[in-house]
Amino acid sequence: MMLDHREHLTEPVRSSIQTAVHPVHYAVNLPFDLAGFAAERLARRSALIEENARLRDQHLLYEARLQRLDQLERENIRLQGLLGSSYEVEESVLIAELMRVDLDPYRHIIRVDKGTRSGVFTGQPVIDADGVMGQVDSTSRSSSVVRLITDPSHAIPVQVNRNGLRSIAFGSGNLRELDLPHLPNNADIQAGDLLVTSGLAGRFPRGYPVAEVTSVERQPGESFARVTARPLAQLDRSREMLLVRPREQRGFDDDELEALQEIEELAREDPLR
Repeated sequence: MMLDHREHLTEPVRSSIQTAVHPVHYAVNLPFDLAGFAAERLARRSALIEENARLRDQHLLYEARLQRLDQLERENIRLQGLLGSSYEVEESVLIAELMRVDLDPYRHIIRVDKGTRSGVFTGQPVIDADGVMGQVDSTSRSSSVVRLITDPSHAIPVQVNRNGLRSIAFGSGNLRELDLPHLPNNADIQAGDLLVTSGLAGRFPRGYPVAEVTSVERQPGESFARVTARPLAQLDRSREMLLVRPREQRGFDDDELEALQEIEELAREDPLR
């Protein structure tokens, strides 16, 4: 043994033996290696499944937040358009939001989320970013009922922006149409004319856009022309609106008082109203 230790005489034999038994060791260890490899793969697969589920849930959450942000962006655009509309709002205003729409097809009534607690009063004008919507019909502490300008029982004094011709626009029961039944056949009005509030009767401030004339029909032998107009306000789409707080009402001059009396007389003479 000492000679073998010094001279390594049996080294080739041991090497041959180790080479011969190596496959046996490999075969013995193979099930354990495969088991470890499989356990590692299963653990990694389980982790990947959990991470995938977590990422999927996170993706859904981000999608929901993105939709909310998109909705907020659209709402912000609407509010910017409401406050920065094409006409100048000189009076102080109160922003109100739509709560409910009356489903009665013969009444154009909506409810908004501002009431007497916010200073809302009966008859208060209501506008959106495009034009006049209507006026407050009744109030409670926390909400108010608004009657739209297209309601059959509603009427609003208007004038043609082009020449100052005054008339009164009645609701037709159609959200896209107003009637001006008291204009003579020879009245200077034509399709495309802009109708704005005249300020008569002291309810609506002067100069707010109301509607655009869509048709003027003049029948020979008739005293009055048939004039229809399209409301400029998005009556069936606006969710936010402005409740106008008019400044202290001024007095009317003689011409305005006379015109107002004529309009009131015409309205009383109309058998359809």
